[in-house]
Amino acid sequence: MKTAVSFGYAVDAATSVATITLNRPERMNALTFEVYDELRNMFRALNEDASVRAVVLTGAGAAFCSGGDVHDIIGRLLDRDSAGLFEFTRMTCDLVLAIRECRRPVIAALNGTTAGAGAVIAIACDARIAARSARIAFLFTKVGLSGADMGAAWLLPRLIGHGRASELLMTGDFVTADEALRIGLYNRVVDDGQALAAATTLAQQLARGPAEALAATKAALDREAIMDLPSALAFEAEQQALLMERPDFREAYDAFVAKRPAKFR
Repeated sequence: MKTAVSFGYAVDAATSVATITLNRPERMNALTFEVYDELRNMFRALNEDASVRAVVLTGAGAAFCSGGDVHDIIGRLLDRDSAGLFEFTRMTCDLVLAIRECRRPVIAALNGTTAGAGAVIAIACDARIAARSARIAFLFTKVGLSGADMGAAWLLPRLIGHGRASELLMTGDFVTADEALRIGLYNRVVDDGQALAAATTLAQQLARGPAEALAATKAALDREAIMDLPSALAFEAEQQALLMERPDFREAYDAFVAKRPAKFR
């Protein structure tokens, strides 16, 4: 177990699932400069940790994450010069990139309110399991900033379409969990108090799967978003041929013939 300034993570040795918990419940898990930096570095470290095969990200208390702390971030940004502001915005974008470049599946367990930067972190994950109380909003225009923050204008349309993404990013309004599920923003909605358990179950299922194949799938989903069809087909053919030479492909065949569960590396 490693403890950071405002959150920690733990790896379950039996399942190879790492759980990251944002832990400022008295501030609805609002982000600080330090948390941004530590969370970015944590995902980079998890990407290289062979003991981790899937990741769950959640929040303590009644919220997943309410975004940047009004006093610890927004108030302090008012005193920064242009270079200092750009340094901050690049760091927030680096966090999203670290989540997307992490080869492990990342499941967000949205246990409550998810807003601002917290909402973008959630959509940067590979799937979102949400409690019924987990309303979500991209609040950036509410504070005079572009709704296109931390990659939101790239990520959100790919989940819910251009029209719906435009509305959510421009208005900054909250969306209920049921509506978020209907439009494809959430993968699943469960009763309050059950989001972490449901997300962990999904993470454990993925952790039992072929790690290299899942990593290749995640990378393809991002890389092919900017390819034309011939380029995407060529990329997939190359990657699939490479995976056919890996031990997991042989193990899947041997397990099928032996009528037993596959034991992937």
